[in-house]
Amino acid sequence: MTIDEELSKLEDDIRRLKIEYEIYLNGSSDRPPRDSVYRVESVVKRLTGDAGNLSFGQRFKLNSLAQKYAVQGALWRRKLMEKEGGRGQFAQQRRGLEALTEEKVVRVVCADPAAEPEKAEEILRALLAAQRRVGQAVSNVEAERFRKYLCGKTEQLRVWLRCDKVQFSVGTAQGRVKFWAAKG
Repeated sequence: MTIDEELSKLEDDIRRLKIEYEIYLNGSSDRPPRDSVYRVESVVKRLTGDAGNLSFGQRFKLNSLAQKYAVQGALWRRKLMEKEGGRGQFAQQRRGLEALTEEKVVRVVCADPAAEPEKAEEILRALLAAQRRVGQAVSNVEAERFRKYLCGKTEQLRVWLRCDKVQFSVGTAQGRVKFWAAKG
């Protein structure tokens, strides 16, 4: 392989490495591209060691590629430190993930709560748990009254949504209990 071909390959490897780092930093890959870093660094070191055998144009291209790699490397190291420390843009992602895990939305698909008492009970348990999470009183909820409400609401929604089943969802958002239904 000639020096010009090696320089072109090095340029492609740096471009690929940049893409691999973007994939890792955006969360699509589990580990950083250490193999590609090693490959690029070893080529840069080998070619800079043989710089005396390069023409002026080849040395210029090698120096510009090495500088590009050094600048990108510093940027990647900074972003890696932010990601590992949970700072910068990664702190917002972490906060978003924590908020999702806190909310715990429970979904139950039900055709007839009177015929499926275990599903009605599951919806009631989820509703009571959500009320406890936000600090609301749960002593005033009667199971039988809730089951009757659920039967009536299911029938009403099945007619209104023109479906056989209704999906009930219970969760919390901004310190309030959310209870909603959708087509199942």
